[in-house]
Amino acid sequence: MGLLQLLVLIALVAVPNSYAIPLSFQKNEVYEAENDMLENPYLNLGAKTRLIEGDMALPPGRNALSDTAYRWKFPIPYILADSLDLNAKGAIFQAFEMYRLKSCVDFKPYNGEKTYIKFEKFDGCWSMVGDQQTGQTLSLGSGCDHKAVIEHELLHALGFYHEQSRTDRDDYVDIWLDQVIPGMEHNFNKYDDTFITDQNTPYDYESIMHYRPYSFNKNDSIPTITTKIEAFNNIIGQYLDFSSLDVLRLNRMYNCSSPLTLLDQCTFEYINICGMIQGSSDDADWVHTLGTPGSEDHTLTGRCGDAGFFMHFDTQTGKAGESAVLESRILYPRRELQCLQFFYRMTGSPKDRLVIWVKTDDGTGQVRKLKKIHTFWADDDRDWKIAHVPLEVGAKFRYTFQGVRGDPGQSGGGISVDDISLSETRCPAAAWQIRNFSSVLQNADESTALLSPRFYSPEGYGFGVTLWPRSTYADYTGGYAALYFHLASGENDGVLQWPAVDRQATLTVMDQDPDIRLRMSSARSLTTDWMTTSDGKLFWDNPAVTGTYDAGCQCFRGNSWGWRNFIKHFDLRRRNYLKNDDLIIFVDFEDLTPLIKTEVPVSPTE
Repeated sequence: MGLLQLLVLIALVAVPNSYAIPLSFQKNEVYEAENDMLENPYLNLGAKTRLIEGDMALPPGRNALSDTAYRWKFPIPYILADSLDLNAKGAIFQAFEMYRLKSCVDFKPYNGEKTYIKFEKFDGCWSMVGDQQTGQTLSLGSGCDHKAVIEHELLHALGFYHEQSRTDRDDYVDIWLDQVIPGMEHNFNKYDDTFITDQNTPYDYESIMHYRPYSFNKNDSIPTITTKIEAFNNIIGQYLDFSSLDVLRLNRMYNCSSPLTLLDQCTFEYINICGMIQGSSDDADWVHTLGTPGSEDHTLTGRCGDAGFFMHFDTQTGKAGESAVLESRILYPRRELQCLQFFYRMTGSPKDRLVIWVKTDDGTGQVRKLKKIHTFWADDDRDWKIAHVPLEVGAKFRYTFQGVRGDPGQSGGGISVDDISLSETRCPAAAWQIRNFSSVLQNADESTALLSPRFYSPEGYGFGVTLWPRSTYADYTGGYAALYFHLASGENDGVLQWPAVDRQATLTVMDQDPDIRLRMSSARSLTTDWMTTSDGKLFWDNPAVTGTYDAGCQCFRGNSWGWRNFIKHFDLRRRNYLKNDDLIIFVDFEDLTPLIKTEVPVSPTE
């Protein structure tokens, strides 16, 4: 594809020091244009399995949504068949984690139980509906290895039907049966309220269970389903994540009182500051502060005059070395792995610092044994930045923010913290925060690419991503942004395994909703294998062998693989993807070798 000008964004939060370098850069697609499963993965046209509504294998007469006999007991036993693509196995675990984060639904490896879900690779993406009580199959065929697709199919397994099947659907959408492929009209069935229930919730255009407008259409340019309110035509059929109503219905149906892996979160909008307390032996206090023009909060970004609070520690007064401590309530983890995510802003002296501590049981039952986890130092960036701090605590604890004054005489502000979440999940390996993205998008053309810094995986592999703000791909909603993953040479290459196969790269564009349960981030994954380039080299070999030198990172950047249709411009402009005009991308690169052989035999029934 010739030489392109790649804008290099330096550091996680950068645009200030961007510059252009010439790199020979070839984009390689996970799905070719004619075989992109995410166009409509639930249709399963040509599948031999007897399905209704595209992706449901439902024995006649079973009303799994209303009949409590078909509700699961948790945790749900599962088997991962070895017929599955390795990428699908990794994506299944991602979907499991989303269920645990947003509900009480849990999963466990099969151990001889009568009822279970067996994930297998058959002819498409489909599932049984409800607990069949004898063991059942959930198929993830070619192209179904996507977290949102698996979430959708698991909702079927949990007893949910498609959104446009509900009793009152004709009040909200029009079904154009004359535009449906002949013989496929049954895929638009509507059920009365004796068969399914909507859990007393409104019609949800944003549900992950809704059809797209062009489902089962016989004419590529004419939709089969349209919304009564025209603005929702581009929203129905999203493949991002659970909607807020999906989460509400799931929790109502299974009487969930709280999520399994969400320990704490706080936006500081209320005066009780989520049960956090001021330190008793420090020098000053954190102040519950209402945002003002030029010093807005992160939750509401100054959009509400009487709301938008954050916690602030003033470093302009007092003496150097004085500190203020803010402690969480006592928390009781289920796992020994947590991720503390928050946004912070440092506007004082370059010597100011924000220190994260944990307090654990000191052996007497008191939570007061301190351990320092991480220190953040002030820099020239005075905007909100995202932070991730891994914790490894297996018993009751508190997490603590300590603000330390560096040089009050040189301070023009202080330290602010907002939008905290603590989940029992793994922190992302890398976070790339791109400032002023609306301007980037407006000024970009199809040859504009943004190149991330080099990051490192937990194993030590160097990697990066390339963002094309304006992809060559478009559909009925408009344009897309493209995102591609590549390896990069690094300091550990001499001891690493090459080629770097059986590793899963997961790229996520973050929805910055302050409530982690309501985020609809866009995530996709690919898994490295023994594929070769056009000149016969191993695609995932050491980038020093296969790649192109980049003076910006003083490293070689390898072959690029990804998606020309990673996220819609339409989606970027709504929700919270561009809060403060920042686009945030998470990247992980994990070893899936332990998942190569996962299938276990089913115990014979008595």
